Amino acid sequence: MNLLEVLRNRFQSVLQKKVEDPCRYIAMVLPAQNAQFGDYQANCAMPLSKVLGKPPREVAADLIAEVDVSDLCEPPEIAGPGFINLKLKTDLLEQEFAEVFTSERLSVEPVKSPEKIVIDYSSPNVAKPMHVGHLRSTVIGDALYKILSFLGHDLTSDNHIGDWGTQFGMILYGYRNFVDQEAYEKEPVAELSRLYRLVNKLSEYHTTVETLPGLEWKLSETEQAVNAAEAEFEQDDKQGKKQLKKLRSDLESIRQSVTKAESLIAEIEQDEIYGPLAAAHPNIHTDARLETSKLHAGDAENRKLWDEFLPACLDVMNVIYNRLHIKFDYSLGESFYQPQLADVVEELKAKGLAEESQGAMCVFLPDFKAPFIVQKQDGAFTYATTDLATIRYRVEKLEATSILYVVDARQGEHFQMLFGTARRWGYENLNLQHVSFGTVMGQDGKPFKTRSGDTVGLGDLLDEAISRALAIITTNDEAKPNGPELDEAERKQIAEIVGLGGIKYADLHHNRESDYIFDWDKMLSMTGDTATYMQYAYARVCGIFRKADVEREDIRQRDDVPIRLAHEAERALGLQLLRFSEALSATAQDLKPNLLTNYLFETANAFSTFYDRCPVVKENDEAVRMSRLKLCDVTARTLKQGLNLLGIETSERM
Repeated sequence: MNLLEVLRNRFQSVLQKKVEDPCRYIAMVLPAQNAQFGDYQANCAMPLSKVLGKPPREVAADLIAEVDVSDLCEPPEIAGPGFINLKLKTDLLEQEFAEVFTSERLSVEPVKSPEKIVIDYSSPNVAKPMHVGHLRSTVIGDALYKILSFLGHDLTSDNHIGDWGTQFGMILYGYRNFVDQEAYEKEPVAELSRLYRLVNKLSEYHTTVETLPGLEWKLSETEQAVNAAEAEFEQDDKQGKKQLKKLRSDLESIRQSVTKAESLIAEIEQDEIYGPLAAAHPNIHTDARLETSKLHAGDAENRKLWDEFLPACLDVMNVIYNRLHIKFDYSLGESFYQPQLADVVEELKAKGLAEESQGAMCVFLPDFKAPFIVQKQDGAFTYATTDLATIRYRVEKLEATSILYVVDARQGEHFQMLFGTARRWGYENLNLQHVSFGTVMGQDGKPFKTRSGDTVGLGDLLDEAISRALAIITTNDEAKPNGPELDEAERKQIAEIVGLGGIKYADLHHNRESDYIFDWDKMLSMTGDTATYMQYAYARVCGIFRKADVEREDIRQRDDVPIRLAHEAERALGLQLLRFSEALSATAQDLKPNLLTNYLFETANAFSTFYDRCPVVKENDEAVRMSRLKLCDVTARTLKQGLNLLGIETSERM
């Protein structure tokens, strides 16, 4: 039973008689933040008082009189200005806990109206090694896939890989002009990645050279505007002060852009390798785009090279996914949709949605200054066209009723325009949602990079996490009072579980919409809100059963021993375990895995308090001992299930 849902339903039956839209007031029935105020609180009396024209405490008293929770709670109490405190009956908790104990799903009921959801996540560009920037989309998407599936929705995961875009034009140009054949034959993806970085850097140089005069002109214009404004500025002119402040801000921004451009140009021209290459390839930025156009147009030689490059690139990607224990139902890249793009544009034109503008085909949307370009002047299609074709395929072939895109927040405007276009195209009843996330930052507050300034490779990150975890596990094992308990193979196995779990949890336990700072020490700490702490709590429970010389499966057969939550710490742990379904529902509703990590952390803390205050192995009363062992068993199962839904493994020994 989802106790929060039951309580909200009781309040809903009363609130819907008092107000037209009771939803916001029902949402104010919440778990109590402090046990001294009960288990749950209804905080809706204060806002309701304004609607109903009564004092908050009077509103609260009316609600108590009308809402029947006598079978669930002790008599409700009114506190402060009108808070309603609700404390569940202990015998109800014991009854519900007994059902959780015998339930394989820990009494988490499947949703009543399952959706057919396609979830799009990870989506790296091939021909480049996966890096730390791919981490968030991959682990957040995988966690949501597992959680929503567990709740009964029909999920399809699709890794929409970038295998057809502009990066391939750069790689094709690089391969023809700069390839180190020996390096390519030895490690093809590493060499293709080098070629991409080289061409991208040279292209950026030439583009910057072309744009610098315009920036310098804009800088001069803005300097003149600031000088003129300062000359006319009067101390008491508020509007003038505001305009001057904006002009100065614009001026500083343009100065920074000019400085950055000049620095890039100087860096390339002074470099012994890049300088001569830049001079020898003055049109590289346009020629690389032409290679992409030729590939899209069906050029035989470019297609042959693409067919040669792609398998090796996919193999390298899959090595990372296998290490992370992440699988996809589909990995339909951009190339899969290429044959459908012309039809998409024709449909948009036929419906009057796409129109020509400066030689390109565009969709113009209200509230957006820039057009949504679906075909460029040169006839090439865009990411927008591919994304529209993808929506059509997912609805028609995969029968999606919802599509979730787990993609960087910086792509927010693109998805707003995509969803707006799709709805006008005919998918107004399709639930489209951008599940956005922030950036992984280094200790310096900037995007996480290596000391040399390169983006951190995801494979290197996983190696480092496992190596650090192994050192911690070895030290802890050798420091045990009775000597080491783990052999070398066990240490390595646990190190992989702890290292990979630490990487994933460090990402997931932050609100996905926020940036977060990557910190090795915090990530693998055995105290605090970390995967290691949770994994250790699970191993600790398993250790209790080893010390008691009792098999957990045997405990589950003991129907003759009732579960009792007599001690305050027993009751607190029991209630926390009963809230597992609440945590999953909240996580699914907001699509935020950190709500589940918060729950698991609170569960581990509740268990720690219980373990400190309530003897288990040394308890003399057999009935109490067995009841507490049952509490331990459900704790272990809940931690294991919760971590599993986050893509994190556990070990019975640490």
